[in-house]
Amino acid sequence: MTSGPLDQGPDHSSKGPVITVTGPFFSDKRELRPTSRGLLPSASKDNPAMTLRQIPAAHATMLACALLAGSAHAQDAGKPRLKPLDDAELSGVYGQALLDLVNTTQGGYDFSRLTLKADITMSSTLSGLVLGRHADGTTDIDISTLSFGRSDLDDAHRTVAIANPYFEWVYTGSAATGDRQVVGMRVGFGGISGDVGLLMNTVSGSLVINTPSGQMTSLGAQSTTLTGASCGCTLALNQIGGVTAGNATDGASRDFFLSILKSAVTYPTTNALAPAASQAGFWLNWTDRLNALNTTGTVPPNVPKIGP
Repeated sequence: MTSGPLDQGPDHSSKGPVITVTGPFFSDKRELRPTSRGLLPSASKDNPAMTLRQIPAAHATMLACALLAGSAHAQDAGKPRLKPLDDAELSGVYGQALLDLVNTTQGGYDFSRLTLKADITMSSTLSGLVLGRHADGTTDIDISTLSFGRSDLDDAHRTVAIANPYFEWVYTGSAATGDRQVVGMRVGFGGISGDVGLLMNTVSGSLVINTPSGQMTSLGAQSTTLTGASCGCTLALNQIGGVTAGNATDGASRDFFLSILKSAVTYPTTNALAPAASQAGFWLNWTDRLNALNTTGTVPPNVPKIGP
């Protein structure tokens, strides 16, 4: 680096780098400029002693800034210059956001879905999940145990993989007419893979589970059984000890959601899967790629791992 001539006195050069500083010593901004004695500030009205004080630290800061600017310029020398895009050009540019908001209209309702574009692995257990208790003592959903993952097999089975969790709100009316109101919402997953322990007593919703007796389903409010079309048989919900969600061939289970509504609503499709109409109250939808772990009502253990 070749140094240029500096001014030879207290008069400051009108050229060269300038650092603007503020702080408790000054009532207004001060400018630091290079001189023959280092980097000196312009005269301070409220602290004259600062005027003639050399500031080696500021000099070093100026040198570091100059080196950084030179390095950035060298790195950018071979790169194309940025240019603004007009609307037509911008329409052809795509990107991926962490949060994705989609608004749709269907069946006289408006929907706003907020999706977290993320992959999550979790191991947790919920006990005594009771939702929608009625005056007569019945409930919309009563699940004694809900375990994500299991601890009685290898480490790969300890967690469940969840992709793209989302919230979706349902509205009716409009702001223009003054009757805009929230009808309800749902929380769901774009994909779920792994072993999920279940002890279901009552479920209001739509379920499809593959069992040794064939595919069995449940659709309706406060259901306590599954029905098999091929076997002509029924199976109590609490005999399902859990499910394996997804499989290695087809991928994750894609339509899990839990809904709460003031009135029946058919939600928009998720992953090209059209759900059955969700009824008022709490409603559980889970019909895609589910295989029963057992039909003895035995929920696999899910305890924390001890040691490495």
